Amino acid sequence: MPSPHADECDVAIVGCGPVGAVAANFLGQAGLRCVVLERDTDDHGQSRAFSCDDEALRIFQQIGLVDRLLADMIAVDQVDYTGVAGRPFAQVWLARLDFGSGYSPLHFFHQPALEATLRAGMRRFPWVTLRRGCEVTGLRAGAEAVTLALRGASGPATLTARYVLGCDGARSTVRRSLGVAMPGSRYAEPWLAISGYAEPAALRVPSTRFVCDPARPTFVALGPAGELRIERMIHRGETAATLERPEVVRTLVAPFVDPDRYRITRATIYGFGKHVAERWQVGRVFLVGDAAHQMPPFMGQGLVSGLRDVANLAWKLAAVLAGTADARLLATYEVERRAHTQAMIAASVRMGHVFLTRAPWLASARDAMFRALQQIDRVRRFICDFEFKPPPLHRAGFIAGGKRPRGGAEGTYFPQVRGAAGRSDELLGPGFAVVGLAADPRTVNREGFLDGVNPRFILVGPGTGEPGLIEMADADDRLASWFRQHRAALAIVRPDRHVFAAGPAHAAASLGRDLAAALRDPPGLAS
Repeated sequence: MPSPHADECDVAIVGCGPVGAVAANFLGQAGLRCVVLERDTDDHGQSRAFSCDDEALRIFQQIGLVDRLLADMIAVDQVDYTGVAGRPFAQVWLARLDFGSGYSPLHFFHQPALEATLRAGMRRFPWVTLRRGCEVTGLRAGAEAVTLALRGASGPATLTARYVLGCDGARSTVRRSLGVAMPGSRYAEPWLAISGYAEPAALRVPSTRFVCDPARPTFVALGPAGELRIERMIHRGETAATLERPEVVRTLVAPFVDPDRYRITRATIYGFGKHVAERWQVGRVFLVGDAAHQMPPFMGQGLVSGLRDVANLAWKLAAVLAGTADARLLATYEVERRAHTQAMIAASVRMGHVFLTRAPWLASARDAMFRALQQIDRVRRFICDFEFKPPPLHRAGFIAGGKRPRGGAEGTYFPQVRGAAGRSDELLGPGFAVVGLAADPRTVNREGFLDGVNPRFILVGPGTGEPGLIEMADADDRLASWFRQHRAALAIVRPDRHVFAAGPAHAAASLGRDLAAALRDPPGLAS
């Protein structure tokens, strides 16, 4: 294993919030020497991020921490939407939804607890080092490495890394040092975020609620350990000096919780916008999470989008540093993630327009329309099954042929199933996997093209007991249905669980050749 005391490193990660910490866990798991640079000397004591979805949990599973994290989370079973005068117009039952990741689609967490678990996970890898109180003041990129200028308690210093990840948030020092612009726009309406703790008997709302009344749009959610988050839109002319006064805060929370039994720990005003950096990669430096993109919070996808960035980029860095892939593979990070992020931003903006209109007549029309539309089965499914959320797929990038054919399996998220042995991703492992249904997956490597890739070979259904072949149970026929849908018997699954290629059994050898060729000459890049 690499030495934990090396003066240089494979990857420097700037920022140790949730995104940076997950990146450190991924890269530490791959055996890479990482130094994580965190400006703050102490852990953050307040929650900023509050929710994550099923994809985030699947990513946490990949770094071996999902069960520890779930122990400090609560699953959200129901979300209510109320409109003018508090009348309900929509209700979503989340407990019954499964989008193929193996988890329910919405969980709330306490950010300090989540960060503590992620940082504890980093300590599993002695070759990953966290430097607190260490600020990046500049960088110099070369052809073979990047040199970071640092300032810490002991004075100025430098660190040389083969690659750098800027996970340092919306005001990213890394982004500014690269001279990368962040075009976009800010929303005119700021919000007051109130956090505190309440016993169940003090609550005046039964579940998570979006209050879409133009009088004052509000979000209410009960998190772990009785933490109650109440976020209320601020009217024009209202000021922080007025709204943050204790007696005013009491009035604002009273519709949702007994203020005498609500111990408030934080009340602060925040704003948000929609911004996407012009470039996410400059040579050996990458922008990740809020450093690369910011979006409205209406779909709770800000943190999750950063986690998707990390899951996409980490395995590519590991493959390039291990010499199993050409460095051009790293350019597919932005190709794949930018398109999906922009789609998620657009969906978040549309959600805001629909649910947070300030015009009473438009809100009344919206409420009536939603009540009527939910009588139509297909429309009700579109709303209640979250079909408006952009699916996690790549239309171009590191997939066979470089572009996803219409309806093809390439670029889609391979489903995870649960069986007696647990979650199926555990069988796929940390690298590439070849999954076969009624076809021997080892035939994909018949010509030995993938020997350097060292994929796992998975057979759906009863095992044969043959060496090198792993059995994957499919009790509810979900995997078989996926293969039938795509008219395939074999699938090559990337380390981030997206499908590189799928095809019939007779195309096995060509699938293997396609992956080997793609690692040497990555597809999906602009010429």
